[in-house]
Amino acid sequence: MVRQLFAKAATAGVLVFAVLAFAVAANADQKDPRLPALFARLKAAPSNDVASAIESRIWAIWFESGDAEIDKLLDTGSQAMAVQDFPAALDAFNRVVDKRPDFAEGWNRRATLYYLMGEYQKSLDDIARTLALEPRHFGALSGLGLVNLKLDRMAAAAQAFERVLAIDPRSEAAQQDLDMINAVLKRKSI
Repeated sequence: MVRQLFAKAATAGVLVFAVLAFAVAANADQKDPRLPALFARLKAAPSNDVASAIESRIWAIWFESGDAEIDKLLDTGSQAMAVQDFPAALDAFNRVVDKRPDFAEGWNRRATLYYLMGEYQKSLDDIARTLALEPRHFGALSGLGLVNLKLDRMAAAAQAFERVLAIDPRSEAAQQDLDMINAVLKRKSI
């Protein structure tokens, strides 16, 4: 009798876990309830390896729209962007932001594409949309810094990389970019 009750309780627990796991996956994106704890851990990461692992988990959540069609478009656009098929990537990302304007990663992916295409103002516009939806988006903030570097806006670039470091203190790329900017600004002031 005890075994039967235990088996029923275990089965019910598995079912509840499966339902909750599906519910979390279905709602995953910049509003995912796992993100606040991950960002807290990222800020306090004791090493670059730990920070990198946490960053990867955050990126994985950001890439989950909860909609198979959107996820497929995001993947298609990312693959096209990787092989520099910019028209195909733009088509996919346009469809993502049209269908899910509340999905931050769609805007971020298109901002990255616009940066690669040299369309800096369009990239800045999409970065602004990304950050309106997810102010902690360290990828978009890094992009903001890079676009401002391309536009020779050193102070704005430095502010963007400082914002990255406030969220992700172990970001080596942001620290290197900030150090480079500070060196340039120091030389200009001499």
